[in-house]
Order: sequence, then structure tokens, then C-alpha cells
Amino acid sequence: MANRNEQSVFGHLEEMRGRIIRTLIAFLVSMTASFIYVRDIYHWLVRGMDKQLVVLGPSDVMWVYLMISAVVATAVTIPVAAYQVWRFVQPAVPKEAQRATLIFIPSLTVLFLIGIAFGYFVLFPMVLHFMNQIAEKDFTTMYTAEKYFTFMIHMTVPFGLLFEMPAVVMFLTKLGIVNPARLAKARKLAYFLLVIIAVTITPPDILSDLVVIVPLILLYEISITISRVVYRKQVKASVDST
Repeated sequence: MANRNEQSVFGHLEEMRGRIIRTLIAFLVSMTASFIYVRDIYHWLVRGMDKQLVVLGPSDVMWVYLMISAVVATAVTIPVAAYQVWRFVQPAVPKEAQRATLIFIPSLTVLFLIGIAFGYFVLFPMVLHFMNQIAEKDFTTMYTAEKYFTFMIHMTVPFGLLFEMPAVVMFLTKLGIVNPARLAKARKLAYFLLVIIAVTITPPDILSDLVVIVPLILLYEISITISRVVYRKQVKASVDST
């Protein structure tokens, strides 16, 4: 029995390694492809600026292009990674729930892009404008390309990940890891953490805080609702089968 268990563990580890390797290959291929068009992406991202960004050394240009390519590759790789995760846990998902669980894969991509768009079109310009207002009377602003894009990524990529909350909760509910009762019980703690995140990354004014806090809280409530619907269907299916 011990040998069988060890073989099972090693088999799972081998399968996990293979799926991680496939995901990494997809990321590297996507990053290579996006790097080919990175200059076009760069010019689109800085289209609204009235002056060119500054680089302090030859390597800065390559570093900026690699950062941009990595973000694009991450967005492209998310459905691949989600599919690999789904295939890995598929044996633990009841057959009647497997088709519904597949919604998890495209949902992650769509929600990530919505979160990125929220960060880029709403949060990033708002924070950048606030910073410029603070600096304009006492400083001459001159942004380096590395600092500018690092700041942009910090304002966008975390929201791409946070906006995936409903899809992740749906998937975890399908697996029985979370349920609506647990999520509702953790509501106060979740609100507290989301408020801290919002206040930390936004300018110190109530309007900016609300612009970020409200969507994050709505996402959590949507996640609870989705979990409740999925959980009820699971309970109903188990009752019907008995």
C-alpha cells in the first residue's frame, strides 16, 4: 500500500512538473512574439505624453521592453495556465460539474483584461495626475522609462489579478474548498484587506479611494453570489442523486 501511495504521489508530482513546463513554454513563446511588436505597444502606451521618457543607460531600453513583453505574455498565458490547472484537478471534479467548470478558463482571461483596463484607464491616470500636481510647483518632472513603466505595471497588473476573484471563487467552490458561508463569515476581514489595498495605492483623497474600494467590494460580493449559486446547484445535485 505504501508503495502504491508513493507511486501515486510521484505520478502527481510528475504530472504537475509537466504542466508547469507547458505553461512556462507558453509564456516564453508569448513573450518572444510580443517582443517582436514591443515598440508598437510602447508607442501606444506613451501616446498621450507630451515629452519623451528618459533612459539612464543602454540596458534600460531592453529592461523596459522586457517588462512590457512580460505583461502581454502574462495575459496571453493565463488561459493556458488555467487549462493546465483544470486538467490537473479534473479527476477531483464530478463529471456533471466539469463542463460548467470549463467556464473558469475564459473567465480568468476576460476578468484579467478588465482589471488591467480599469487600472490603466482609470487608476493610473488619476494617480499620475495627482503626483504631477504635487510636483509641478517645486520640481521639474522628468520621468525615466524604467520608473514610468514600473509605476504603470504596479497600477495595473495587481488589479488584473484582483478582478479574477469571481472566477477563482467559482472554481474553488466547485472543488469544495470554499463555500458561501465561509466567504460571508470572512466578509469583514476581506473588506478590511481590500480597503487597505485601495488606500495604499491611491492618492490621499476620499474620491480616489472610493473609485477603487467600491469595485473591489463589489467583486467580493459578486464572488459570494457566484459561490452561493454554485453551492446550491451542488447540494441539489447531491440530493437528486440520492
